[in-house]
Order: sequence, then structure tokens, then C-alpha cells
Amino acid sequence: MAASESYPDDLRYHPEHDWARIEGDEAVLGITWFAQDALGELVHYEAPGAGATVTKDAAYAEVESVKAVSDVIAPLSGEVLEVNQKAVDEPETINEDPYGDGWLVRIRLSDPSEADALLDVEAYKAHVAEQ
Repeated sequence: MAASESYPDDLRYHPEHDWARIEGDEAVLGITWFAQDALGELVHYEAPGAGATVTKDAAYAEVESVKAVSDVIAPLSGEVLEVNQKAVDEPETINEDPYGDGWLVRIRLSDPSEADALLDVEAYKAHVAEQ
């Protein structure tokens, strides 16, 4: 694992390399270090609007890098409460700090029990090792 590659243990992970930081009935979503590293330098983040609905396992946004355009998959379902405007204006923030300033959206969870199906940090590390 590279020095800058880290996986915070307070997050839950989706196999498609997206994360959720659950805070009560809300969650902050983003893409993992693995995802941003595989994509390369991000040049555009196409965010959903506030009030949009995201559905677990479905695309809710796009990120564009110098290599490709990729869908961002929702690890959980809910209503978008807030979009990280810094990530929209400066997509490189997602590369620089995927678990901090590079978060993508905050949602109100429609079904908090969906989090039970997500991977914990150890399971996610094992998943990445298989990639």
C-alpha cells in the first residue's frame, strides 16, 4: 500500500470504490483513494443538484479525468442535502484529499439499514488487494 493510500476506519465502503461517512440519519459520500488514483488527475465533477435522490448501487454523478469519464456509484440511498462546491470548482481537491475536503455530497438517508451491506475497512482493503 502506498504511503498516501489510506482507508479511514470510520467509513463504510462500497465495492465500486465509493465511501460513506455515516452521521446519524445523514451521510457524506465520496470516492476512495483507490478510485481517484486509478482515474488519474480529475478535471471535472458533474454533481447532482440539492434535492436530487440517489439510489444505492446506482450512478449519481460523474467524474472526468485526463484518462476517462466515470460514473460515481451511490453506496447508500437518500436525498442530496448539499454538494461540495469546492469539488465542483476545483476537482483536483478530490485527488488531493478524497476523505476530507474532496467529499462529494451529503445526503439524508432514506434507509439507514443499507449501511449494513457496506464493507468495513478490513473487508475493503481485502477487496482492493484482489483488484
